[in-house]
Amino acid sequence: MSTPSSDPADARKSSESILTQQIEEALSQFRRSTSGLFLSGVSAGLDLAFGPLLVAAMLTITAGVYDEPLREILAGTVYTVGFIFVILGRSELFTEHTTLAVLPVLDRQVSLRALGWLWGVVFAGNILGSAIFAVFAVSFGPAFGAFELDALVEIAEPFTSHGTLALFGGALLAGWLMGLLSWLVVAARDTVSQLLVVFTVTFVIGFLHLPHSIAGNVEMLAAAVGTAAVGLSDYGRFLLVATLGNAVGGTIFVGLLKYGHIVRGDTGLEPRGARRTDD
Repeated sequence: MSTPSSDPADARKSSESILTQQIEEALSQFRRSTSGLFLSGVSAGLDLAFGPLLVAAMLTITAGVYDEPLREILAGTVYTVGFIFVILGRSELFTEHTTLAVLPVLDRQVSLRALGWLWGVVFAGNILGSAIFAVFAVSFGPAFGAFELDALVEIAEPFTSHGTLALFGGALLAGWLMGLLSWLVVAARDTVSQLLVVFTVTFVIGFLHLPHSIAGNVEMLAAAVGTAAVGLSDYGRFLLVATLGNAVGGTIFVGLLKYGHIVRGDTGLEPRGARRTDD
């Protein structure tokens, strides 16, 4: 057995090992049953919704108490809670799979049809879970005193006030960050490091109000159900544009680029479909 190295550089995982681990993790999801994958997606949608719920509660109790910059920082902070629940809890989130599930396709181990199946099942589960939570939250939240409906309007406002192109650009950045998150979580060597990675990346998404298709589904649907400020057309536009932007951002800016620079670099690593290994 080898002894741990004291060299900090040796403590870091190589890009090749991260890629290999990412591909193996993705392949394990492709092997799951449809029902198991769907239920994991539902669980992720439900758990993720605690972030927007806490944002609404925080905006309610700090209205007129704290200055706007501090409220923005606090909103970004509590927004991360749902992502911590989902990612450390190992349930399946669509925006992670915009990078993770693409890697086996690039490695010639999985077909595009299988990728579409996985994306569809996970996305449907995420949307259902987050929608159930949104309707439930609107039903009990104001009555229980957890938050006021005005907070839902405040949360949804950045997504309804921007044009489609700006919304898509923000969603692309959110997808890029979520893809990067899936990569960094694998690169991290312990739970504390993973926690810090999840917090940092998702804080950026929350602080900048970047459109995340699943978390935003909670925010927009809750505002549409509970208030007159957000219409169904606003909700539909958001969900479509955010989903497309997230998918493009995660696939291109992380999946394709990370895979490409490792496989086509000087590492000697080739797509599995093109390489032959000796036992």
